[in-house]
Order: sequence, then structure tokens, then C-alpha cells
Amino acid sequence: MAKKTKDARIQVILECTEHKTSGKPGTSRYITTKNKKNTPDRIELKKYNPILKKMTIHREIK
Repeated sequence: MAKKTKDARIQVILECTEHKTSGKPGTSRYITTKNKKNTPDRIELKKYNPILKKMTIHREIK
């Protein structure tokens, strides 16, 4: 029987795409995990930005 490893799941940081163009100070970032075997590309999720007070697209950063 094969041994299960946790190498597939990695921790990624999501940063707001609209916040940089707004000119307001601060950043909106979230930390989440993803399975790098199933989703090798960078992920985009709609998350709440408390500084802009609305839902925005957050993109994975390196």
C-alpha cells in the first residue's frame, strides 16, 4: 500500500488586484492552500476587501 504524502498541498498568498489602482494605503491579502497537482496555474478567487468594502478578485502571488 502506498504511503500518503502531503507534498501536493501548498500554502499560497492571494492579493487584491483592484487595491493597487485605488491609491488607498494598505493591502488586502489572504492565505489559503491549494493542491498543486490539480491546479498548477495561479488561482483567482473573489474575496472581500475590507479597505475597499466590496468583493474583489484576489490573485495568487509568488
